[in-house]
Amino acid sequence: MKRGSHTAAAAGPSQRQLRVGELVRHALAEVLARGDFSDPALGKTLITVPEVRMSPDLKIATCYVMPLGGKDEKTVLAVLDANAKPLRGEVGRRLDLKFTPELRFRLDTSFDEGARIDALLRSPDVARDLDGAQEEDGDDE
Repeated sequence: MKRGSHTAAAAGPSQRQLRVGELVRHALAEVLARGDFSDPALGKTLITVPEVRMSPDLKIATCYVMPLGGKDEKTVLAVLDANAKPLRGEVGRRLDLKFTPELRFRLDTSFDEGARIDALLRSPDVARDLDGAQEEDGDDE
């Protein structure tokens, strides 16, 4: 098989994508924290930016956001989408990139997913299975 013949999608994001994603995440978080934008609706809500994923050509940044406390998620997304161009301008001023990526906002569900998995691991069925596995390991000694 030739070197580099497998698809990049299967390999995951490149180091460059990860690095630029972190730069965009930090710049966007700084803009949102300082309130360096004109819309007062964004100034009322604290917004967390846990992750930014970059497209392979670094032209699109998918920003996963979560309002603090998980309140008014749909409203926050609508306001961010409406202010995507001014936010892009503010982010671009803070970055030293040839092109400032287009910002697309999505709701971050990783906290909910983590809570769901935690609840599953704490369920009586899983605890019973784990207790059974520990008893079998203890019998071998």
